[in-house]
Amino acid sequence: MSKIERIGVLTSGGDAPGMNAAIRAVVRCAVFHGIEVSGVFQGYDGLISGDLKRLHARSVAKILGRGGTILKSARCEEFFEAAGRSKAAAVLREAKVDALVVIGGNGTFTGAQKLAEEHGVKVVGIPGTIDNDLAGTDYTIGYDTATNTVVEAVDKIRDTASSHNRLFFVEVMGRDSGYIALKTAIATGAIAVMTPEAGMDIDDLIDILARGEESNKTSSIVIVAEGDTNGGAMEIAAKVHSRYNKYDTRVTVLGHIQRGGDPSCFDRVLASRLGVGAVEALISGQSNVMAGLVNDEVIYTPFMEAINRKSKGLDEELRVAQILSI
Repeated sequence: MSKIERIGVLTSGGDAPGMNAAIRAVVRCAVFHGIEVSGVFQGYDGLISGDLKRLHARSVAKILGRGGTILKSARCEEFFEAAGRSKAAAVLREAKVDALVVIGGNGTFTGAQKLAEEHGVKVVGIPGTIDNDLAGTDYTIGYDTATNTVVEAVDKIRDTASSHNRLFFVEVMGRDSGYIALKTAIATGAIAVMTPEAGMDIDDLIDILARGEESNKTSSIVIVAEGDTNGGAMEIAAKVHSRYNKYDTRVTVLGHIQRGGDPSCFDRVLASRLGVGAVEALISGQSNVMAGLVNDEVIYTPFMEAINRKSKGLDEELRVAQILSI
């Protein structure tokens, strides 16, 4: 096993609170072990163009609690092609980068897996996505902060919903995953939650709203994951209102505020542990894996398994949400 002398680190895909904490952990753990670090700016796009810069322990000072990513992030169409990945591998060789840490989600790890398989690049991933949809980790970096942001917003929406006897449809992120929607529906006492996994249709939702009215509910909140099969919150609200107009209906799309803000304590600690775990995995000779946290223990899962979206806990959380919404 050849000794690793220089590690590259990049962030890719959608940003998530806690990415900076992960970058900081990677840099400082590498320096602790006598390894140089090159920061790759603008994700895979920067890797192809050679936008690399040496990072030191002090380069990542005062970023632990900052949202976003100091390395910037971008979606790179060129990296989808074999020729683009060949350019990226050539840049790593020229810069004498022996291994790479990538921070991101499904798309990021799919690209990393191909880079490892096609060019023998040693790569370890850190799960940085608010969607919490990767197998091999109980939580992804940014998920806790994003759900807290949603809860704070919905609590404020409930104040005005109660004041005006209104029905609010609140759309949250989750194009392919209902984790944010389900968790925040329970935490905010929503009357219903619409997710890609739940399989609830408009008739089901109207039945729930009607039962709520019969039990003297004067206002209600429905949480909608943006990827729900019935459409987004605007479309669902219009369908419901055309058939059941007992409430004054309003729609709020929370959008990208869910990605922003300072990371929570949980996300800072999670990012720090996984950053150290990623570097130490590379030192021990591991590659083509994601570092994750399962039962409070850092484990390593092959990229192929990690990118197959998990469903653990969704059915149970949906059951709890339905019981408590009466």
